[in-house]
Amino acid sequence: MKKYFIQKSPFVVPTTDGKLIEEHHGLTTNNSEISIAHMIAPPKWSEPFQTPEFDEYTYIIKGKKQFIIDDEKIILEAGQSIKIEKNTRVQYSNPFDEPCEYIAICKPAFSIETVNREE
Repeated sequence: MKKYFIQKSPFVVPTTDGKLIEEHHGLTTNNSEISIAHMIAPPKWSEPFQTPEFDEYTYIIKGKKQFIIDDEKIILEAGQSIKIEKNTRVQYSNPFDEPCEYIAICKPAFSIETVNREE
């Protein structure tokens, strides 16, 4: 049995908001401990507030991304990263004119049942 797994064809999560989500590791690879996804958020993209039951790490590759954590607005740029602790109310967005490319890591793995998005 191999002691490694090379992901050559990540799962592309279907979206309706123009965001690209490629999950390399996570529930789609039967890994509930961690998820690792490559994402590109288009200009003017945003999603509802959420209070995830997992820690989320974000590393910005290109562009900028806005976070509203509780009532604080934070903007990260390329080369910066952030850890947001589980059970923290957060909204992710890209209100800027360029796409934002980033890596997101969730521990335990992201699931739609534990992200707790607001309607």
